[in-house]
Amino acid sequence: MLLGLSKIIDAPGSSVDFETSLDLSDLDFGGCCPAKQPVTAVGSVKNTAGVLMMHGEVRTRLFGVCARCASEFERDVVFPLKAILVTELASEENEDEWVFQLTEDCADLDDIVTTTFVLNMDTKLLCSEDCEGLCCRCGANLNLGPCNCQPEVDPRFAVLQQLLNDTK
Repeated sequence: MLLGLSKIIDAPGSSVDFETSLDLSDLDFGGCCPAKQPVTAVGSVKNTAGVLMMHGEVRTRLFGVCARCASEFERDVVFPLKAILVTELASEENEDEWVFQLTEDCADLDDIVTTTFVLNMDTKLLCSEDCEGLCCRCGANLNLGPCNCQPEVDPRFAVLQQLLNDTK
C-alpha cells in the first residue's frame, strides 16, 4: 500500500495519519511462520522542519513453538515503528535500514511494515521472556515446576561423596 505524502512534503508541521494491515503469514523464522494473523500498523508521518518522520506501532499475534521448552504458544507483540522518509538517498553505501526512499511522493507501507516486523523479531521464538526451558537430564518442562533430578556431583568431589555414602 502506498501512502501519499505530497501535501506534507513542503508543509513543515503538517502530518498524515495511516493505518494498514498486511499478510506476512509466509515469512519463515527458523522453520516456523509465526504471523498467521494479519500484521497491523497504525501511526502518522509528520514533517518536522522539512524531515518526514514516521512514528507508530506494528502489532500482531504470534503462533509458534518455544525454542526453550518446545511448547506451542500464542503471544501478542507490539513493535515500535520509527522511520525517516527521504525523497532521495544520499549514498547507498551507508544505507540505514530505518531510512526509506519515497517513490513519486509516496511511502511504501508494505516495505516499511515488513522491515519493522522482521528487524524487531527475536532470533529465537520463546513462549515468554522468562521461559525456564527443559531439564537437560529428564526433559521435564521447568515452567511447570522443578523436576526430580539430583544435581550432578562435581567429579573432583566424587571421592568425598563416596565417603558420605559409606557413613550412611
